[in-house]
Amino acid sequence: MRVLVVEDETSLAEVVRRGLTREGFVVDVMHDGQDGLWAATESAYDVIVLDIMLPGLDGYQVIARLREAGVWTPVLMLTAVDGEHDQAEAFNLGADDYLTKPFSFVVLVARLRALIRRGAPERPVVLTNGSLSLDPVRRRVLRHGSEIALTPKEFALLTFLMMHAGEVVTKATILDAVWDPAYDGDVNIVEVYVGYLRRKIDTPFAEASIETVRGVGYRLLEAGPAGPAGPAGPAEPAEPAEPA
Repeated sequence: MRVLVVEDETSLAEVVRRGLTREGFVVDVMHDGQDGLWAATESAYDVIVLDIMLPGLDGYQVIARLREAGVWTPVLMLTAVDGEHDQAEAFNLGADDYLTKPFSFVVLVARLRALIRRGAPERPVVLTNGSLSLDPVRRRVLRHGSEIALTPKEFALLTFLMMHAGEVVTKATILDAVWDPAYDGDVNIVEVYVGYLRRKIDTPFAEASIETVRGVGYRLLEAGPAGPAGPAGPAEPAEPAEPA
């Protein structure tokens, strides 16, 4: 059983690590939100223990980005504040359980075992937009029943756009949600990947799903249960060729 502990209080993190190790868990520890997000997206864990008050990214931001990226590992959140608002916010963002500091180690272990027995829930249900469907659990994308192969970054970008269908999202917002927090390159990488997506999910099917909102960003056009996502907009400038 593999556990990721994201906790900036090093003494508490070490106590939890030693205790869980004695209970038979394999434990990785990260001390800030950015490293925790990276670990949770790069490796497979059975459960995550996530503090709310973290440097870099707080626990709310971490779990929001995990769920937007289609990572459904069960998460137990820790907080020093026992308030209904904090609990509600955690659950609304996709947390599976919640403990207030100071907590009983026995209770922590019991709750982690319960989450592991339940496993990662298959949520959300398959995302659909017209003839386009995306299964975040099985990592499959279909259009008119034909499967479309996407790279991990293309899949994460499409997941984000489908979860915000009908909304205009800026390049900066997309970069913040889909790319690694440490990425400090050109924001126009978003434009490049939107081009990749268009060539895979739209062009072969004579559809136009992703709209460019000039000077703002992009919008995945909402569509009914059948038929195209919407009429094609103005011709887009050519994007660079996709790397091999």
